[in-house]
Amino acid sequence: MTHLETRKPAAMSIRSTASALLVATVGFGAPASPITTLASTTLAMTALATPALAEAQRDADAESFVANQASRALTILNQGGDAQQKKAAFRGFVDQVADVPRITGFVLGKYRRSLSPEQYDEFSQVFRLYANSVYETRLGQYHGERLRVTGSTVRVPGDVVVDSEIIGGEARTPMPVKWRVIRGPDGRYRAVDVSVDGIWLAITEQQDFVSTLDNNHGDINVLIAQLRSQIGQPVGRRG
Repeated sequence: MTHLETRKPAAMSIRSTASALLVATVGFGAPASPITTLASTTLAMTALATPALAEAQRDADAESFVANQASRALTILNQGGDAQQKKAAFRGFVDQVADVPRITGFVLGKYRRSLSPEQYDEFSQVFRLYANSVYETRLGQYHGERLRVTGSTVRVPGDVVVDSEIIGGEARTPMPVKWRVIRGPDGRYRAVDVSVDGIWLAITEQQDFVSTLDNNHGDINVLIAQLRSQIGQPVGRRG
């Protein structure tokens, strides 16, 4: 995430709108439903691999999903009044829109399979708090930008990259944003990644987390402690 944080203030504000519209990512997560165990690491890796070129086929349902959820997000961002109420409303929005369990497994990369259920549960809880802290600090950076869906590409049925642009507000020129959405077993689409200026945020998060684990012999406690430190939570505290 560091390379995004060093952008110019105006550009960061626009990117914050994109982050807020999706959240984990992910990024900044990404994120935000009750944490559950992923069916398999392979599924997570396949679902979130870097989007490849696909047949020129559009998916109207996926495009409508992104357009409608962006409209919901902007409604929340436009709300006045109590900041805590706005945060709570946005958390509820994320719960419905982003596939956080899938994202949570993905950002751990090759280390997902080596964690015990207890370690994964602890990481999941801290990762969610970390994701919340990232987007909640950016809710006040919205300046009237809007999102316009421009098309989509079907990678495989139910796995779609939706093209859009952020316009208005501080966006002097349209900013392209791509959304990776996957249809779940319940038939609903959910967002799993977003690309701003060609940077896929969940993939970038995975690179950062895996690098931290590589440098610490795969010790998940180091990564957990680092995330707790970033959100101001005492190291060693659970939940």
